Amino acid sequence: MIRRHSIRISRLLLIFPLLLLLTLALAAAGASAVAAQDLTLALDPAHTTIRFTLGDVLHTVNGSFKLKSGTIHFNPGTGVASGLVIVDVTSGDTGSNARDRKMHKEILESAKYPEATFTPTKVSGPSGLNDHDTFEVSGTFNLHGMDHAVTLTFPVTLKGAMLTTHTHMAIPYVAWGLKNPSTFILRVNDKLDLDIDATGRLLQTSARTATAN
Repeated sequence: MIRRHSIRISRLLLIFPLLLLLTLALAAAGASAVAAQDLTLALDPAHTTIRFTLGDVLHTVNGSFKLKSGTIHFNPGTGVASGLVIVDVTSGDTGSNARDRKMHKEILESAKYPEATFTPTKVSGPSGLNDHDTFEVSGTFNLHGMDHAVTLTFPVTLKGAMLTTHTHMAIPYVAWGLKNPSTFILRVNDKLDLDIDATGRLLQTSARTATAN
């Protein structure tokens, strides 16, 4: 009787590690499914700021644009991204009516090109999405009717379903075909610094059940 009891205990001791390993494997598979799911970020124009600076020999011009709309679909596990972010170029404002009229008419030609867009195609970084993660997003930036390949860095902060992030972009607007506003007396930089602080709601659009299986 004692020997049978000992055999049963021995069998249980052998089975327990196998059950533990199986549990850990299932947990890891579940985590992979969550990490690899498709996500959508719906940007909030009311809580997104787009600021730009342009330096010259005397002072720095500061201005802003407004976000018209923005939706980004991405999967951190696969790196696939899509969507569209639209900036209202006609909203460009530097605080000087005379300067703004010249900027819109002669440089931006905002009546002809009222929007600038960013179309994401790839996201690089952690396979999941957690607070304080940093991602690189590659895509196409369209300005003044011309497409340009760019890669932007986005550190993210998560608070529930709300995501905030910021990025910096140096735009070589002269090299991209826009008019240089420099004059014989006043020389300005040929690059414009763009700083974006964005807030949006994060949605889980689908789960990759194949990974869980």
